[in-house]
This record gives sequence, structure tokens and C-alpha cells, in this order.
Amino acid sequence: MYGKIIKLLKKEGRMVRYGLMVKISVLIGVLFLSVSSAYAETAEECFNRGNAYLKQNNLTQAISYYTKSLEIDSSRSETYSNRGLAYFNQGDWSKAISDYTKAIELTPNDAEVYCGRGDAYYKQGDFPQAISDYTKAIEISPNDAQVYINRGEAYRVQEDWPKVISDYTESLKINPKNADAYEARAFAYYSIKEYDKAWADVHIAEELGHNIKSPFLVLLKGATGRDK
Repeated sequence: MYGKIIKLLKKEGRMVRYGLMVKISVLIGVLFLSVSSAYAETAEECFNRGNAYLKQNNLTQAISYYTKSLEIDSSRSETYSNRGLAYFNQGDWSKAISDYTKAIELTPNDAEVYCGRGDAYYKQGDFPQAISDYTKAIEISPNDAQVYINRGEAYRVQEDWPKVISDYTESLKINPKNADAYEARAFAYYSIKEYDKAWADVHIAEELGHNIKSPFLVLLKGATGRDK
């Protein structure tokens, strides 16, 4: 298109009339708008391609397309959070945290992004910061059972058993069919020698069809001198 505009500027060696110059200015304006529109579509297209590669677990390609999308439009928080997830799945906790942080700056009330960054801090071994992010996620979305479990796991690493019990209890209020949560809470009760409560949770987990890990059962049986 640009080549055609150049050809219009000359006709038999003479300068073009003013009216034609006006038409050419309009053509250039249309061309500029078309290019701008194409770039906006390209940002969306790159984002969608990144999502497709992320679903395929092709993390390198996903990151590449998310990066291209951000080069065109750096205001999209979902692009940062999705690239953060791709980095997380690669095991690059620092880059994941960086992208989640940028996403939080753009959309500070997104519980999923706080949870994602909390997961990255957890993997990095920064449990206080993980707990802080999980707490913020819970403040924004208090009915998400999984976030209570995630924070409970961070407390478990710190051996803060009362808080572990509290978080798993809150999670079970939301999703009472989570057998894994009963087993985790049972271990927390065992750790503070609340053996009857530990056995009660073991029984509920088993009623839900869950097979309790044998090492924990050996410990509980040894501590209580009973089989159930």
C-alpha cells in the first residue's frame, strides 16, 4: 500500500495537485489506523497462542508468546499472571514472583494472582511471605477452600499446628468431602497429642474412600496403643 502512495506522488514528472495530496493524507491516516488495529489484534492473538501452548505444557513457547504480547501491550494483567504460571511450572520461582507482582500492581484485587504468588514463595521457601499472600487471597475470596489448604501447608512447614488445624477446619467447612484435608488435619491433631480427634479424622477420611498413608497410621497406632 505504501508503494502505491509513493507512485501517486509523481505523475509524468509533475508535482501532484493539492486535492490529490489531501486524498493521499487520508490514505496514510487509514493506513496508520489499520496498522494500529493490527498491533492490538496481534497482542490478543499472541496471548491466545500463549494460552494454547500453556495448556499443552509447552512452556517455552507459551512464555515466548506471552512476552510478545506484553511487548505490544504491557497493560494486561492476565498476560503477566499467565506468564507467571508458565515460569512457575518451569520451576523458575523468581520470574514467577516478578510476573505475579506486576499483575498485582495492575489488578490488586485478584485473589488468584495472590494465591499464585503465594505458591511461588512457598516453593522458594519463603513461608512467611507465602502466608501473607494466601491471607490476602482469603481476604478477597474467603470461600476458596484450596487457599486455606495452601496456607495450612505453609503453617505445617513451620509446625504451627493450631493454625494448621484452623485452616484445614475452615477449608472443610467449605468442602467437607475433601478426604486429604481430613488426613492432614489428623496429622496436625496427632502432632499436638489430640489423639482422639486425630482418629476421628482418620475415620472420616476412610469413610470417604481415602487410604491413609501407612507411616502416619503406624505413628498414630504407636502413640495410642490402638488400631482405630
